[in-house]
Amino acid sequence: MKLVICAGPATTGKTSVLRHIIQKLQQVQEKAAFLKIDVQYAEEDELFAREFGIPTRKIYSGELCPDHCNVMVLGDALQWARREGCSILLVETAGLCLRCSPYVDGGLGMIVLEATSGTNLPLKVGPMLSLADIAVVTKIDRVSQAEREVFRSRIQYVAPNVRIREVNALYGIGIDPLVDSIHQTPDAWDNMLLRGNPPVGTCTICVGKKEIGWQAHFGVVRSLENQNFYRGE
Repeated sequence: MKLVICAGPATTGKTSVLRHIIQKLQQVQEKAAFLKIDVQYAEEDELFAREFGIPTRKIYSGELCPDHCNVMVLGDALQWARREGCSILLVETAGLCLRCSPYVDGGLGMIVLEATSGTNLPLKVGPMLSLADIAVVTKIDRVSQAEREVFRSRIQYVAPNVRIREVNALYGIGIDPLVDSIHQTPDAWDNMLLRGNPPVGTCTICVGKKEIGWQAHFGVVRSLENQNFYRGE
């Protein structure tokens, strides 16, 4: 079974891209399962279940960031998709933590970016782009050719080895190369590893300490005038 993890900022068109991918996969008799990971609300799983009749699940990350939640539940999700007799597991994650990577070695990592979000966006999304295999650029019809070229060059600057695919997610134009990439991806295996390094550690704010000012915290902290430093035992 193949694993595809699709990440990207909100409103970029991740769900629309995946909808067209599922349509193409069903045309060649591939059975896909779909997992949606979000913070507090999602309905994509219900829409795909009704539209395509495929196995779907969703999970809310709650106190975890979506990328961390993805790491926690991915092992169970692979087993679930195998039990359903699926050949491909598609995971859509909100990917809100720009310090982390949601991708794993052994799967296809795909980020969806919208060209209308500004030419500097590729410089801001961190490992979610730099560790991806494919960068899917949507809404290309809403910007000028010059803006498209600058957007592409910024992607290539951040991630020189990433494959850039421009698509029209509304009408499904440019989806075939994405499906080809899925078919060329090796099968997923057990005990896969997260791609890239997680952040340094959990700060005291993450575990519920609310006081303002670095002096009230310990572990890896930061002041206005200094870079990260360690405070406490």
